[in-house]
Amino acid sequence: MPRKKRTVPQVNSTSTADIAFMMLLFFLLTSSMDTDRGLPRRLPPPVPKDQKNVDVNIKKRNILVVLINSTNQILCGDTYIQLNQLKDRVKEFIENPTNNEHMPELIEVDVPYFGARKVSKNHVISLQNNRDTSYQAYIDVQNEIAAAYNELRDDISLQKFGRKFADLDEEQQKAVQIIYPQKISEAEPKNYGGVK
Repeated sequence: MPRKKRTVPQVNSTSTADIAFMMLLFFLLTSSMDTDRGLPRRLPPPVPKDQKNVDVNIKKRNILVVLINSTNQILCGDTYIQLNQLKDRVKEFIENPTNNEHMPELIEVDVPYFGARKVSKNHVISLQNNRDTSYQAYIDVQNEIAAAYNELRDDISLQKFGRKFADLDEEQQKAVQIIYPQKISEAEPKNYGGVK
């Protein structure tokens, strides 16, 4: 007697696409996506069409030039420094605690909540980079400069109000910003001679 061939039962796959779709949907909803982070900066208002070009003379002592070369080395003033040194150098420049003649001039200003204070309101941090500077190095330097301002503002806010700068009301924040105005000038990238 000939043997009957057994047939292997087949798995029903009609709902496989539905299950795959539901799993995909589940993972999309429960996982977090990496979001791009940028630099929070307030752009200046548009220049009126009838405004004339006016050259502004800034005293050399009021400018701290931070230059990033094509090999991502940082030149702060006239000294090469490491990234982890930049924040402290910027803080010292902005504060000018010893009234050093090579740092920003201190001008007495009447500040709400603080009274008469000497501040370096005319200082400028000039950030310049080479065209071959890596984007990450540029971002790292920007972060260190911003961190210097944030620390200075937090320190004085804690001393005066017992709270960090971000926790102050709008009027208190404006007073702190008079003492430590954020002035960062970003120049267009250039090729600085043959030096890399």
